[in-house]
Amino acid sequence: MHAHSTIHRTTSTTTRTLRTLGLGATALVLTAALAACGEQSSPDPAAAAASPTSAVTSTVVVGDPWVRATKGSEDPSMSGAFMTLDNPGPEPVTLVSASSSVARTTELHEMAMVDGAMSMQAVDDGIVLEAGRGKVLEPGGFHVMLMGLRDALAPGDEVDLSLVFSDGSTQDLVVPVKAFTEEEGHYHAPGTGDHDH
Repeated sequence: MHAHSTIHRTTSTTTRTLRTLGLGATALVLTAALAACGEQSSPDPAAAAASPTSAVTSTVVVGDPWVRATKGSEDPSMSGAFMTLDNPGPEPVTLVSASSSVARTTELHEMAMVDGAMSMQAVDDGIVLEAGRGKVLEPGGFHVMLMGLRDALAPGDEVDLSLVFSDGSTQDLVVPVKAFTEEEGHYHAPGTGDHDH
């Protein structure tokens, strides 16, 4: 009876020891697995910087941007920004919005014939640049309207202008202010807006 009791205790102790070792081994395996997961989920700054999705590069080429001076204009509280926009890519891209710190409101506008007269109106759907083509933003056509100007704009000044495109890209520009008034006869003249490369 005594021998049987001793064997039972030895067996129980051995079982507990094996369970403890088994749990310990399992814990080590889980710890290693979690550590490996942690290493995989840690972002690599160099890889993130090289990733094409970390920043969207604009394919649109902006040429000769300028802003009309308010000196000599009929309404010095607003002005227009003009430029050429070329899309050399294989897909259409739309200029969807613009902004500037010099204006309280910035909108995309066009001059259009309304009831037999030229009228300026907002372009709610943006300015589409077809693949391999471009647009001229010019007086009398498409343009960026700067409204509620915080200060007068004189020739020689510079204006910050940010353009946002439908492909998720942006372009931040520093644009010179040039003398131009309605009285020169072109600001409200019709323009075609389209051009090829």
